Amino acid sequence: MKSILSFSLLLLGLNSAFAQCEEGRFLNLIFPEITTDEDIVYGSNIDFEGNDTELLLDVYEPLGDLSTAQRPLIIFAHGGSFVGGSKEGDDVVPLCEDFARMGYVTASINYRLGIPLLGDIETTATEAVCRGYHDMKAAVRFFRKDAAENDNQWNIDPNKIIIAGSSAGGFITTHIAFMDELDELPPLLDQSLPGLGGGLEGTSGNEGYSSEVMGIINIAGALLDVSWMTSEDEPILSFHGTGDTVVPFGEAMLQLFGLVDVTVVAGSSAIHEQADEIGLTNCFEIYQQEGHVPHASNAAYYDTTRSIMSNFSAHLVCPNTVELDCEYRELEITTVGVDEELTEDQLSLFPNPSTGKVAFEHPLKGVSHMRIYSIDGVLLREEKRIPSQMNLDLSELPAGLYIVKIQNRKGKMLEEKLLIE
Repeated sequence: MKSILSFSLLLLGLNSAFAQCEEGRFLNLIFPEITTDEDIVYGSNIDFEGNDTELLLDVYEPLGDLSTAQRPLIIFAHGGSFVGGSKEGDDVVPLCEDFARMGYVTASINYRLGIPLLGDIETTATEAVCRGYHDMKAAVRFFRKDAAENDNQWNIDPNKIIIAGSSAGGFITTHIAFMDELDELPPLLDQSLPGLGGGLEGTSGNEGYSSEVMGIINIAGALLDVSWMTSEDEPILSFHGTGDTVVPFGEAMLQLFGLVDVTVVAGSSAIHEQADEIGLTNCFEIYQQEGHVPHASNAAYYDTTRSIMSNFSAHLVCPNTVELDCEYRELEITTVGVDEELTEDQLSLFPNPSTGKVAFEHPLKGVSHMRIYSIDGVLLREEKRIPSQMNLDLSELPAGLYIVKIQNRKGKMLEEKLLIE
């Protein structure tokens, strides 16, 4: 009986996932609101100055999602020439938010930054790319580890992970896709240095889980060597301006701050010429006469970037129902599969008065936290990432009147008085 039940649940999950593809998810903006979980530690490693560094990410989810099917994940890496930028950057946050509105779970990561100006710039820049490369792989593994060991708190599908990067983040994604053999690691990379070891996987955390992804998105990035590419590698979508003076459009010398020669790299045009030659699935949107990362400052280019990204990503996660389309498509706004009630007006505590064992239920959507205060405002207990229903043992508290407050990431707060006898 147990095996029959398990098989039935599997079929139900597969049908639910298929229904997601059928109802326009991943192609259109179907969720009016999202929720964000910020500053989550996904790993740690040593930075270029020898300091231990915590690695943080933010997670974005659709609010009001009625589907129970696991959701595909897109992880974004910001730009900034490996010396600046952050997970809150304008080049990544709007995309994280809009793709969450399409039904994805999205994440924006911080990764280790810094390029020492002393020493050989080609070597130090290569080391910077390696740090970001290792950190992104740790982020991919983090979500798979969470799905396996922590009850999959964001309900992601660990088999459907896409990575996307802007500028420096584009360097990270292209190298994860194509620098995938040990003998492809640049000879000048000294892996005995702190923070650079660990071969292809690195030591930024979550070891034992796969860092494989199903596709990559490269916005104005580049690759060190296109000969690494094979027809079996991950599908790639790129965006690049022909007038980019920060990262070459084709194969050319990369310069740091437009002043210092670093090394010759293959920009997006060279990457896609190679992809076409070897038969690798790819899309390439060229922004004629535009500069570096135009979508971050131009609404029309943002709309185009978002549209073609949605086509490409939806095809990867729903290959049987969504054909590959590399052209612009106007996104629709709909609410299929969305909880339109979203009532968030009452916190229930039972029994109340209580002897200390309390069951509570709340209707807040998204990640929520609970705090319990004494009647004079002293914080006595805090519970993070609580479910909508939970049993709580407060028998350690003395008899008296308390205030229970629950707040979600949107700032919506509910509170109720609790009497413990």
